[in-house]
Parts: sequence; structure tokens; C-alpha cells
Amino acid sequence: MCNTVEGGPSGRAPSNEGAGVPTHEVTNQVPPLLGFNTAETPMIDDALRRARVDAAQLDAIHALGALGGTAEALEWGDLAEAHPPVLKTHDRYGNRIDEVVYDPAYHRLMTVAVEHGLHAAPWAETDPNAHLVRAAKFSVWGHVDAGHGCPISMTYAVVPALRANAELAAQYEPLLTAKEYDFGLRAPLGKRGLIAGMSMTEKQGGSDVRANTTRAIPQSDGTYRITGHKWFTSAPMSDLFLTLAQTESGVSCFFIPRVLPDGTRNVFALQRLKDKLGNHSNASSELEYDDTVGWLVGEEGRGVRTIVEMVNMTRLDCVLGTATGMRAGLAQAAHHAAHRAAFGADLIDQPLMRNVLADLAVEAEGATTAGLWLAGLTDRSAGGDEHASLLRRIALAVTKYHVCKRGPIHAAEALECLGGNGYVEDSRLPRLYREAPLLSVWEGSGNVAALDVLRAMAREPLAVAAFFAELDAATGADPVYDEAVAKLKGSFGAIDPTDRTAMQFGARRLVGDMAAALQGSLLVRFGHPAVADAYTRTRLAGDRGDVFGTLPQGVDTAAILDRATPKLG
Repeated sequence: MCNTVEGGPSGRAPSNEGAGVPTHEVTNQVPPLLGFNTAETPMIDDALRRARVDAAQLDAIHALGALGGTAEALEWGDLAEAHPPVLKTHDRYGNRIDEVVYDPAYHRLMTVAVEHGLHAAPWAETDPNAHLVRAAKFSVWGHVDAGHGCPISMTYAVVPALRANAELAAQYEPLLTAKEYDFGLRAPLGKRGLIAGMSMTEKQGGSDVRANTTRAIPQSDGTYRITGHKWFTSAPMSDLFLTLAQTESGVSCFFIPRVLPDGTRNVFALQRLKDKLGNHSNASSELEYDDTVGWLVGEEGRGVRTIVEMVNMTRLDCVLGTATGMRAGLAQAAHHAAHRAAFGADLIDQPLMRNVLADLAVEAEGATTAGLWLAGLTDRSAGGDEHASLLRRIALAVTKYHVCKRGPIHAAEALECLGGNGYVEDSRLPRLYREAPLLSVWEGSGNVAALDVLRAMAREPLAVAAFFAELDAATGADPVYDEAVAKLKGSFGAIDPTDRTAMQFGARRLVGDMAAALQGSLLVRFGHPAVADAYTRTRLAGDRGDVFGTLPQGVDTAAILDRATPKLG
């Protein structure tokens, strides 16, 4: 007799009858991916050892990776995502408070991130690899949750921009770099540590911040009073923000604390929280300035140049975040294939699935290698290396465009490796899929990034020379790579810099080719030979289709998959 649930045809309560029937036994299901150290990834270890990161830092990165693979930490991410922030505009008495309430799990995520120095800590350190170490930590901890990475990233990025006002930097930088998470709206200089945000875009302009209408009026005490509406401000419970507003001299950059030095609330009216596709654990808001107190950062009229220092740092984290998502999706897909059988054999042993997984692994390795290399350039730039600064200027925009564009299709393919099991929320892959497009949108969509490369080409020819010098460093080792670089140089030679329409029309193709060549250069010089071979024979030779799983015969998938499959224990 068929058992029915309450409300079914028989009207009977659910029964345990049949619980032991063989058809109810669960077989051929994949165990949860737990106990996986997210730092035990050869491409990360390779980058750290190449830079001669000291043993204590390596141990710290692996300790964070071990925490990132625990059931407890993964549950923090699940809870923060399942219980998004809630806006409280008024208290019970009708007073305006403009506060955001988070799930306690969010605060646990933030505490771990800050205590491990994923925020602004590198700016206070003397370690020559401080930014690379921080990038590795940011990447391995990102497996747990992406949303809280937004305020962590902005806190990291605010320091170089804030230094355009030496007085403010002297006061606030020590607290921005402090490894203590001290949540709550209180006078910032009385807190143990600070979190920063950014408030740039407006309804009518988006990325075109020169179209902003928010106004800033200078006061006799050296402050400005700022009035206007901001369309997208993430992490509105942060302690301080950099924002853009118009002065008589043009768009200028301002420092705005949520709480003023005397302990009174600054005017910072949160209109609503955004209802977003993903990134649910992070609050993003619309806000209104109304005679809000701010301090000038940099010169009047040069606000875009000032805040671009912050934008460049968050663009680096867009690359790292996308690479993290790729590795997280790959880990789930490879783990699933290693424990799931179909059509008489384990999925991991079936040729077509091996092709798909290896192709996903090549993409993840190229993105991760590029992201960590850019972090290393940041260390060199911070140390005064002008060549590194020039190279980073163009390589960052090129890589941000390309890697972040590849993120969504990589997430979709990783999800498909699990079939229907990947389409349900329990697998966490739908969350990864929703998250992936954000990093292409954040800090300039694909078009903005591509146009930024064109500007760098026009204004900083030495940056282009530095870029091609980096490509030339890998020539002679792989004929496919050499041919691709020669073709790219030919494309540059055919460019008519006076034909701006043609340059813009072809910008995405050009920038994509530059990014592929750069990743090829890094993999040929520093990567595993099997990965480098697969990359050049597909991404540079054009021997691929529009989907993953089109590696040609002869690629060493065994070596590639050995690097990609999670090692449990």
C-alpha cells in the first residue's frame, strides 16, 4: 500500500512503513566536501614559494585554509547567505537610526578575516611579500563566503587613496590596519579597528562618475557639507567611506565617517537595501547625504584620480575573487566526479568528464596564477619599483576584464558536472553561480575595463612596453605561445590611434587576446608543464569550442586532475 503524507488522498499521517525497503537506501551519493584545506592548492603554493614567502606565513595561510574547509566555517557562510542583512531605519520611538542588522555568522566571518589580516593589514607591514600573502589568504578564505569579502576588500583598498590627505591618514590608517573587528556605530577614533566603504555611483551616471550631481560646499572650519543621492553603496555599516561629489573645481573625493569625531551621528540616511542576484550576505544600499560632513581627500577637481587608487586595489580583489570561485567550483566538481559512478564507471575515469574537469582546472590555474602575480606586483610597486607600477597599471585592467568575464561560464560548467545535484541550493553551487557575474560588474563592467586599457595605451606607452617585455620573457619555450605573441604584436602594429571608433569597437577582442597571452606567459614560465601545454594549445592556438571540455588529444589530463582534485584528511 502506498504511504501518503498528511493532506494526501488517504488523510493519514506520514508512516515509517517501508523505511527499510531496499529502494529507500541511499547509494551512489557523494559525501560532503569537508576537511578540505583550501590552501593546499599547488598553484598557490608554487606562487608563494617562488616569492620565497617565509615558513611562518606559509603556516598561517595553511591554517586559514584548514579552517575554511571545516563544517563550522562553511555553516557560517551558509547562515550569512540564508539570513541577509536587514535595514532598520528607525528605532521603536521613531528616531532615525539607519542601521543594518546582520546574522551573527556574518560577524564571525568578518572577525576571522580581520584577525588574519585580509583587510588593510599589509599597508602596516614591512614584509616584502605582505600583499602576496594577504592575497593568498583572501583567496583561500573566500571559499567560505564571498559577501563579507566586499567590506574586507574596500578596507584594504582605502589606504592608498586616503594617503592623499596626510592628516587623515595619520589618524585613521593605524585603525584601518589593526587586526581587530570592532562592529558598531561609535566615534571612529575611539574604536579598536575600522572598516571602510566606498560610495561613488549615482542613478544618472553609474560608472560615468563625472556625471555625478552630489554637491560639496566648503565650510570655514575646513570641512565640506555634502548633499546628494548615491545609488550603490556597499557595506553601509562601515565606519568610514570615500565618496565623490562636485565642487566648483569639479569632481572631488571626500572622507565621510558614519559617526563624527565628537560621537554624534553624521547624516547618512539609508533609503533601502538592494535586492540583488547574489552576494546576499553583504548589504548594498541607496543613501542620501543631506548636509553631511566630509573632509577633502586630495585636490579639488581631481577626485577621480584620487579614488582610482582605491578602485585599482578592489579590481585586484575582483580577479582574486573570481579565481577563488573557479577553484571552489572545480573542487566541488572534481570531488563529485571522484565519488559518483554512472554508466558503469566512476565519472572521474570517463574520458569526456576528464576533458571537462581538466579544462576547468586549466582555467582556474591560469586565473589564480595571474591574480597572485598581480599581488606580487603590488608588493614591488609599494616598494617603489617603477617598472612594476607601469606593468601593473595595464596588466591589472587587462586581467580584470578577462578573468571576471570567464567566471560565470566556469561556474555554470562546474555546476553542470553535478547534474541536478548541482542545481539545488544544498550543493552551494547555485550560490557560486549567482555570485560570479558580480565581479565582472563591480569596479567597472567589461566595457569600462576594456576602455581603461585603451586609455593606458594612449597615455602611458611605457606601460605597453612593460607589458610586452613581460610577454617576451616567456618566448622560446613554446612555439604556440611564440606565434600568439607575434600575432598580438601584429595587431598592435595595425592599430590606427586616430580612429577611436575602430579602436573601441575592437577593444574587447584586443584586451582578451592580451589577457590570454599574459596568462600564457605566466604558465609557460612558472606553471606545471601539463597545464601550460593545455593552455597554449587551446587559449592561444584557437583549438577550442565555445564551451569547456574541448581539450585536444595528447593533453596530460592525469597530471592536471591530480593538481585539481581535493585532498581530504
